[in-house]
Amino acid sequence: MIDDPGTPARLAGAWAVLAGDSPAALATGAELVARWSEPHRRYHDRAHLAAVLAAVDDLATEAADPAAVRLAAWFHDAVYDGRPGWDEERSAQLAQSRLPRCGVPPARVAETARLVRLTAAHDILADGDANGAVLCDADLAVLGRPGRGAYAAYAAAIRHEYAHVPDELFRRGRAGVLRRLLATPRLYRTARAHALWEDRARAHLTAELAILTAGLTAGLTAGLTAGLTAG
Repeated sequence: MIDDPGTPARLAGAWAVLAGDSPAALATGAELVARWSEPHRRYHDRAHLAAVLAAVDDLATEAADPAAVRLAAWFHDAVYDGRPGWDEERSAQLAQSRLPRCGVPPARVAETARLVRLTAAHDILADGDANGAVLCDADLAVLGRPGRGAYAAYAAAIRHEYAHVPDELFRRGRAGVLRRLLATPRLYRTARAHALWEDRARAHLTAELAILTAGLTAGLTAGLTAGLTAG
């Protein structure tokens, strides 16, 4: 049996290690797991949360406050209605509401909320922001993961979450996101993430952008699976 870090029990255990086992902390953990389990999620789900937490663990030595980064990972898509910017703001407000009752110090609550808001636009990360670099790199780790078809599955899940958006509008919006990412000098700010994922992520993004600009949204999964050679 494959060990799945994204199961509710595994996530609840990870939260208790991070936030403690007080009644308020356990209640907050249960709420967060429930939010990440919402049925409308296709990519921003428990598997994504577990993957981001694992990536934070991999990069934690480069963070100034690893605990704040892990808390931000838990909250960064806790509210997810497919409304970029607004979702992150509401998620940050949720962190500000829930964390004080869990006994998290005010400075760490503020840093957690700041980091959550930062995930709305990874390309505005300021130089020298160690915590922000680790969180943003962990959030974008999926772009550079090895494995033929893994990126295609990610792209298809994103399209599924925006199934209500017509193909042409989705194609334009998604292409704009990809162009902004590709225009950044470094997708990954930490040294470790840059070495591990930068080249493969750029290849994946470039391939998806080519498919989108060719107007082949309906064949995105098949096109990426056939066209990507990395991994």
